[in-house]
Amino acid sequence: MTNIAIIVAIDKQNGIGKNNQLLCHLPNDLKHFKQLTSGHTIIMGRKTFESLPNGALPNRKNIVITRNQHVTYKDCEIAYSLDDAISKNAEKNIVFIIGGASIYEQAISVATMLYITKIDATFDADTFFPHINKNDWTLVKKESHQKDDKNPFDYTFETWVRKTSSSQDILGV
Repeated sequence: MTNIAIIVAIDKQNGIGKNNQLLCHLPNDLKHFKQLTSGHTIIMGRKTFESLPNGALPNRKNIVITRNQHVTYKDCEIAYSLDDAISKNAEKNIVFIIGGASIYEQAISVATMLYITKIDATFDADTFFPHINKNDWTLVKKESHQKDDKNPFDYTFETWVRKTSSSQDILGV
């Protein structure tokens, strides 16, 4: 069975982006993202893929969801729905949903894990992460960090597991 993990950085108001870009540059969050997703499948929408500065992310199977039947992207597989993208996961262990907002909205009801970086700031976002019903999730790990010379905001890494998930799901990464 494939475990579906959402990975996202959000501000105090669940903002995730503006003008198809991240809200801020947090190098430690980017390292955390790379550490978690390397060697796994990542699923993203077309706009998220097009916002990546260097195309497909290395050491990961990149799947891009689009409605365009004629588009191709170097080093990526194309899917036409979230279900189609999940079905392309040959690993059958874990996939990471990395955005954007409409893909998160579709995935939140089927995700078994949430990796959330909470940025202790509010930005002028135009794109938001969907509401998380805390009754459905258990916080299993929380790691707070203070701003420093490279990371301009305080932030917290949180790992949440869906309450209906087994403990084996937690060990997927």
